[in-house]
Amino acid sequence: METLPIERGHAEALLPLIERVMAQVEGGFASLDRIAVTVGPGSFTGLRVGISAARAIALAANVPCVGVTTLAAYAAPLIMLQDASVCVAAIDARHGQVYVQAVAPRSMTLITPRIAPVREAVRMLGQASIRVVGTGAEIFAQDARAFGLNVIASDPAPYPDIVYVARLGLVADPASAPPRPYYLRAPDAKPQAHARIARAEQET
Repeated sequence: METLPIERGHAEALLPLIERVMAQVEGGFASLDRIAVTVGPGSFTGLRVGISAARAIALAANVPCVGVTTLAAYAAPLIMLQDASVCVAAIDARHGQVYVQAVAPRSMTLITPRIAPVREAVRMLGQASIRVVGTGAEIFAQDARAFGLNVIASDPAPYPDIVYVARLGLVADPASAPPRPYYLRAPDAKPQAHARIARAEQET
């Protein structure tokens, strides 16, 4: 396993990193029987790069490829604790919003994956005792405490534990967990129709 924290250049760094890791695996790429990749929510460009690489490797190795949502991967360690707390995965979506998912004890879903203002998401939880994880854990916890809730916030890890991505990928059904981007919101960049160059009409 190798971690390479970078802010830019993911497309250029990813495949060499994968090659280095697989060079240490007995049997190399031929030993793979499944590929799991996080599908978001997250960076539009980062997701496309990662998913494209995963699908290409799966195609070359002739093995299935499955998608694991980032929220599910963040929440998995908390859910496995099996205590009485509500498990919340919160990813900072900026501008006072979070990508969020909440699961009550016995794996009952309280908040389906969505993007929402932090306060709105907190109010959906009622008076539950909460464990929260993800890059948005601290901002979620601050609002939850202000709302009078009992909250334990994990350190804001920049990405989910790869072990849980693998575990979830192992049990995922390829038919219902395709490796497709899971954005939850439209891209910030919009095409500028007013800036388009007008095309000259062809004479007939």
